[in-house]
Amino acid sequence: MNMKALVYKGPKDIQVENVPVPDIGEYDVLIKLKYCGVCGTDIHIYNGEGGAFDVTPPLIMGHEFSGIVEKVGPKVKKVSVGDLVTVDPNQMCGECYFCKNAMEQFCENVIGIGTTIDGGFAQYCVVAEKQVFKFKEGISPLIASMAEPVSCCVHGIDLCNIKHGDEVLIIGGGPIGMIMLQLAKMAGASKVILSEIVSEKRELAKKLGADITINPLEEDVLTILKDNCKNINVVIECVGNVKTIENAIEWAGKGATVMMYGLTGPDAKLEIKPDVVFKKELKLTSAFINPYTFERTVAILESGRLNLEDLITDIVELDDSKCVFKDESYRKRGKVVIKLND
Repeated sequence: MNMKALVYKGPKDIQVENVPVPDIGEYDVLIKLKYCGVCGTDIHIYNGEGGAFDVTPPLIMGHEFSGIVEKVGPKVKKVSVGDLVTVDPNQMCGECYFCKNAMEQFCENVIGIGTTIDGGFAQYCVVAEKQVFKFKEGISPLIASMAEPVSCCVHGIDLCNIKHGDEVLIIGGGPIGMIMLQLAKMAGASKVILSEIVSEKRELAKKLGADITINPLEEDVLTILKDNCKNINVVIECVGNVKTIENAIEWAGKGATVMMYGLTGPDAKLEIKPDVVFKKELKLTSAFINPYTFERTVAILESGRLNLEDLITDIVELDDSKCVFKDESYRKRGKVVIKLND
């Protein structure tokens, strides 16, 4: 039995091909996929810049997906045929130093679905049962496919240590910035400000709960923050650009945490003035994948408290999916999701 898949052959080379449906083992689940989101990591891999883990083509990328359980191995217990599921794509060994010291995101033997092994840009995917998370009835498969990016954002929010009453600045109004905005409000921020150059994204941010939006190309950010805030306690940079990361450090308040969440190219370098970090006693941090957050993320999605529908700007058929990687306008609009089966 064959299926269609978008196969990464090497830098700038992806093709929709017919490939065999993978076999399942006794602890595995075969999922008939519904949707798979396109992540910045996928774009970096396509461009030959690598991802979170080493990539060896040919590879079926895609790690943000949902689907319906099609078949289960004889020793699978927690899901059944017909269940709507999503997948934590990072399968840890549980045995290395980092796994045994509560730092599983640095697992020395990690299996990355969609990065080190075939993933979700296909009609079917085989996944170990322990990586599969079931949704309650009534959840949209489209929303379920957003579990992985939300889980990564939850880890980032955890590291920001937002306290009730904090003032939070988000830089960048893409899908990740909009998720962070909503999670910051849920975490107790009294005021959330978004810096974003695109007017439509600023309007969406207001709909999602932003208290103030700023166009940094036309407005003086520091003046607006001084006039409207007591102290920016947390800055979350969601662009992945050297300039905006430097802005994050400049705009942060005293004692602030600066979360460098946006993914830069591997050779990017910052110019940081240690005197600024010292005088403001800043805490510079970042977030790597999604340790210990997937169960909570499923609960958040099931609660309906996140607006994710408005973040998805394009749903592209698998047959047409190459264009998402070749045409940058897709990514500039918002979240792109590939539809894999009806």
